[in-house]
Amino acid sequence: MIVAEAVGRLLAAAGVDTAFGVVGSGNFHLTNALVRHGARFVAARHEGGAATMADAYARMSGRAAVLTVHQGPGLTNAMTGIAEAAKSRTPLLVLAADVTDPHSNFHLDQAALARAVGAVPMRLGRAEDALEALRVARDHRRTVLLSLPLDIQSTPARPTPDPLTPPNPDTFPPDPATPASAPVTPASAASTPSSASARPGSASAPVTPASAASTPSSASARPGPASAPVTPASAAATPSAPSSTPATPELGASPSYLGASSSPPGTPAYAVEPARFPLDPGLPGRSGVQEAGPVALPATREAGLGVLARVLGEARRPVFVAGRGARHARRELEDLADLTGALLATSAVAKGLFRGSPWDLDVSGGFSTPLTAELIQGADLVVAWGCALNMWTTRHGTLISPGTRVAQIDLEHPVAARHVPVDLPVTGDVARVAAAVAELLPTPQEIPPSEYGSPAGHLPPDEPGPYDGSGPSGGHGPYDGPGPSRGHGPHDEPGPPDEPGPHDGYRSRSGYRSAELARRIAAEGRWRAVPYEDETGEGRIDPRTLSIALDDILPAERLIATDSGNFMGYPAMWMDVPDEGGFCFTQAFQSIGLGLATAIGAALARPDRLPVAALGDGGALMGISELETVARLGLPMVIVVYDDEAYGAEVHHFTGHPHDTVTFPPTDLAAVARALGLDAVTVTEPADLRAVSAWLDGPRDRAILVHAKVTRERPSWWLEEAFRGH
Repeated sequence: MIVAEAVGRLLAAAGVDTAFGVVGSGNFHLTNALVRHGARFVAARHEGGAATMADAYARMSGRAAVLTVHQGPGLTNAMTGIAEAAKSRTPLLVLAADVTDPHSNFHLDQAALARAVGAVPMRLGRAEDALEALRVARDHRRTVLLSLPLDIQSTPARPTPDPLTPPNPDTFPPDPATPASAPVTPASAASTPSSASARPGSASAPVTPASAASTPSSASARPGPASAPVTPASAAATPSAPSSTPATPELGASPSYLGASSSPPGTPAYAVEPARFPLDPGLPGRSGVQEAGPVALPATREAGLGVLARVLGEARRPVFVAGRGARHARRELEDLADLTGALLATSAVAKGLFRGSPWDLDVSGGFSTPLTAELIQGADLVVAWGCALNMWTTRHGTLISPGTRVAQIDLEHPVAARHVPVDLPVTGDVARVAAAVAELLPTPQEIPPSEYGSPAGHLPPDEPGPYDGSGPSGGHGPYDGPGPSRGHGPHDEPGPPDEPGPHDGYRSRSGYRSAELARRIAAEGRWRAVPYEDETGEGRIDPRTLSIALDDILPAERLIATDSGNFMGYPAMWMDVPDEGGFCFTQAFQSIGLGLATAIGAALARPDRLPVAALGDGGALMGISELETVARLGLPMVIVVYDDEAYGAEVHHFTGHPHDTVTFPPTDLAAVARALGLDAVTVTEPADLRAVSAWLDGPRDRAILVHAKVTRERPSWWLEEAFRGH
């Protein structure tokens, strides 16, 4: 058995059951070994599609995914998908063949390529090193590019047992009780001991990448018999001995080569970083920040969580915004929201997380309904749970009003917020932090009615709420005029704090909630409830009308994957999903052309749901080769193409300029789909969607492509946000 085959055997034994890729000579033996030992291999038609399929599979299955590609062009073809995964912190292991001869046409500096897009570069020296790369991808939620030199792949492998404790079951977040794995040897070290020159595969040889120059001999030890460390290509230092602390403690500490600061042994499970405001009930949040310096809070569980509990207890109008890092924590967040009277919103990638709750505001940001935007702007406390609060989620910060306090709970806080200053950053796992804070809050039964800050379910009479008609009208859609400017709503300044009582200032748990507001959310909380003028006609269907009709026709148990483009808000805003597992949004890199591959990977991860791919014509034609993959796999998918015969974002952004470079003649996409073995229908009015109903009533033994010729007069306000961020 050669090393390439041993890698496939070990990864399959370690729990890898699905891999994606395009096979060439450099990954032929490895891929066949994965299949031989029980893994399913999904062959894509392009490496870019394979990378995005693997990314989506990881997101929707909760398991680390594997991508396998040929050296050179096989890897470069996959780089857009790898960049998307890396920017999204998707746990993805990329197995890329590599040539070390600089005279080869296939030669690349693969480590530099990985670093350029934010992936973790590592290099294989023996078969077992693939397990370390898998561990890094899984436990640290990173996209890892493991280069497999061709000469090492073809080396006879030394006998290795199956992993004694395979990753189980590649779920994340990781179990903090998992023992630490091997020390890591950086590729950029200064000198390498002579023992490192031994052929990979010998019992004592450490793994050294092509760029390595020095590694301390003490770092070559690894837990287990006759082991050697793996070498990441971007590391800066090597620990002298394995640590007994968890590989990924609750604080999200990472080895230095992952680009995040490591936490020393004994770091508490929860920590609060220095606050940007003195947490005094008499200060009104960021407007009271002193330039002299922040107030440092003790990094202890009791003090840190107590501060967060206090801030929540003081809030009159709290809003929770949950992101990807909170997708596993619905129960804990809803329990805490019930205690504090918080409303519930999500970022786009966590759409559907709170579906079914009467306090669900759906998505915060560019996809927000007018009501959602109004309520978030009216908040006096916004708590981001596993959410980056980027320009999309906050509309470049305009959803956070002056005087609003902002807390953020996440595993890492590596970069200061660009659009929204975070007043209280708390480091920790979302579910555990939420549960711990809930324990510190008194229950409503513990607070005598006389100590409530206001009658249950109501705000003080001098502070009109957004449910009584005195709030801003919203107006954040493209058809109802501009919304209120920042700071012009009725909630610009938080009200005076309640007098502290026996429970240290905690006030009514009604918070932002009331029966009237619940009725308003039920009536206005979705885009399809916002009136619009249907512009269907002259051979084209209004994309809002199309999306609403599909929302009515398609079964509730669906999984929507949307591409990027001028159209992208229509399926995301006018079509609903049952929960956080119903929406897959690969848009961290803002690339068009990933939507179809996203839907394929998501469909394979969740075969219990109807997959719906929502594409623009530009993205559909970029990824059209994967229609053959859909047909070959027999996926019962609905593929909707919103066709405006243009790169619509550029058409509407560059008004007054010639558009010949971004407009195109008609393409019969339905005919292309039929030629590849799919069902298809062209839609220009709602009645044409009867074909979709008939398909749903049939055997669904093949996918159907809905070629919708959509009206093209309307620009997308959500992509104007993107242009502002360029």
